[in-house]
Amino acid sequence: MPQQYYSILIMIATMAFFYFFIMRPQKKKEKELNNLRDNAKVGDHVITIGGIVGTIVLVKEDYITIETSGMKTRIEFAKWAISSINK
Repeated sequence: MPQQYYSILIMIATMAFFYFFIMRPQKKKEKELNNLRDNAKVGDHVITIGGIVGTIVLVKEDYITIETSGMKTRIEFAKWAISSINK
């Protein structure tokens, strides 16, 4: 009988470990990144998930337009494609 409780206790401890050290920090990081994307504004320097670097020139609800290079090339991206913002 105690051996059954021991195996259940190990299973619960493993699940708690995965929640507190893997799932919870990932959700927190995702929430911060979504907040960062929602607060993007014109003039911010961004890097996309594809590695394209540029400056935001237009912000729409789900899309942003960034300007890259010296030739003033403008590209439209979905907001979820932003990996980081440097203000």
